[in-house]
Amino acid sequence: MDVLQLDVSGRPQAWLTAREAAVLYACDSVAWTLGDPFMVLRGGIQRLTGMQSRLELHPIVAVHGAVPSRAWRQSPALSNAKLFARDRQVCAYCGHHFAFDDLTREHIQPVSRGGVDSWMNCITACRSCNGRKGNRTLSELRWSMYYLPYVPSLHEDMILRGRRIVADQMEFLLASVPAHSRLRQELS
Repeated sequence: MDVLQLDVSGRPQAWLTAREAAVLYACDSVAWTLGDPFMVLRGGIQRLTGMQSRLELHPIVAVHGAVPSRAWRQSPALSNAKLFARDRQVCAYCGHHFAFDDLTREHIQPVSRGGVDSWMNCITACRSCNGRKGNRTLSELRWSMYYLPYVPSLHEDMILRGRRIVADQMEFLLASVPAHSRLRQELS
């Protein structure tokens, strides 16, 4: 299981392996934690006390220091896996649910006609609908979409990364997911 790393103010920063989280604990970089410990790491025996060292890892850790505010103004990186998760693996044109391998990244405004590769211009489409649309616009085809694209929030992005998220982590992340998010509707 991975550990959700936050900055001191509670903004998600990264997913960490248990080993990476242990380094933060050992370096005294953890400011606070949330959730019940999920793993106990045992170390060597202390010479003076005869006790074994022990480190309890929590599912959510906040680290000392802060990330510059400009880092939070950027959109999350776009990937097919996150796009398909955002759109719940539903084709925006026919409205059917498909397996991951049967989906494509579809540009609403085709790249060949000035469209950009961005969250607001990309939706999930099945291979059949994507092929039929080609490089035409929706108005040329007189098509409409079953849903509109949106830019995921930072908290949504952490969910979309496809990690195995435990209840404490999901509860924390969903608390800051916007009400209009399809993720909130699906996971709540």
